[in-house]
Amino acid sequence: MRALAAAVIGLAAALLLVLAVTAAGAPEGTTSPRPLLTTAPAAPGQ
Repeated sequence: MRALAAAVIGLAAALLLVLAVTAAGAPEGTTSPRPLLTTAPAAPGQ
């Protein structure tokens, strides 16, 4: 019975966390229109 109560409490806490993050929404701001210019590392021995 204790395990069931602990599972219910944990599930409720997780659900509250998900709802809080959802209610907060996406952060304000914009993304850069320029792509990130990255290069692959050289292969070993070259």
